[in-house]
Amino acid sequence: MAETAERRADPRALWPEVRSVILLGLNYGPASNPLAELAHKDRGYISVYARNRDYHDVIKGKLKEAAGFLASKASSDVKVFVDTAPVMEKPLAEAAGLGFQGKHTVVVSRELGNWLFLGAIFTTAELPADEPERNHCGSCRRCLDICPTNAFPAPYQLDARRCISYLTIEHKGHISEELRSGIGNRIFGCDDCLAVCPWNKFAQAGREARLVQREDLAALPLADLARLDDPAFRARFAGTPIKRTGRDRFIRNVLIAIGNSSDASLAAEAERLLDDASPLVRAMAVWALGRLLRSDAIVRHAAERLEQESDPDVREEWHRAMAGRVEAVA
Repeated sequence: MAETAERRADPRALWPEVRSVILLGLNYGPASNPLAELAHKDRGYISVYARNRDYHDVIKGKLKEAAGFLASKASSDVKVFVDTAPVMEKPLAEAAGLGFQGKHTVVVSRELGNWLFLGAIFTTAELPADEPERNHCGSCRRCLDICPTNAFPAPYQLDARRCISYLTIEHKGHISEELRSGIGNRIFGCDDCLAVCPWNKFAQAGREARLVQREDLAALPLADLARLDDPAFRARFAGTPIKRTGRDRFIRNVLIAIGNSSDASLAAEAERLLDDASPLVRAMAVWALGRLLRSDAIVRHAAERLEQESDPDVREEWHRAMAGRVEAVA
């Protein structure tokens, strides 16, 4: 974002010929409260938006259709964007009257709640501007208070380095130990701050068939997910946003959920992944076992594997897992 700040600041820096920007929202609201699934610790939680086709593909097709109509009627040039360029969709949506940016930094519509995908049409046509939407958050702070990792340092500010959605989807490396317990069983994204917004009382279930939740992508057994190799991962999540994260990062997230499950029966899945080719996976397998096994079992595993482990991050996880346990076993 820092590299593209200048282009984000003004649409004309991205396309000098643009004269108007049209912001559109597509509702993807769930049929029921998704947070109820967080109680099933042996299952992985996937964010509502990712439980079907990749929204980029769906919305881009719709935007192109609308933009084509506009271009033919107004004899103008058009460009469409869905998270594919440095476009400040949320401030533009607020300026266009589509909704207001809530304290959780997400656009909230008074008609549809905050389950909205945003897309933009840039055009050379001169169009009359709509009235901007004013903020309607009031004194409410439910979205701020529910965040499991305290990712909001202040209202309207998000620290992505603590955000579960960023950590489980975009972050490529190891997730900080202090944040892992807060992730719970969220293995791809997080909906907590969205789900508690009071404006969702006006929300409706999304009607776009290609974005309606697939039942096979809700509350997935962690034991099954932990066994996915790369080909199986690609086949299982083909066509969904989940596939873009890649198998290793996804299994990293699954192992964090296993470590948070308090279910000792899942230790066998973590133990099997101690031999995984990915250091990212091996490190989280160690952490999960450290949360699920007794001290003597951890010390035994460490004695068998620590000297053979070449990756420094995995070795560090072993040392942390053993901290204080050798004395306890002795």
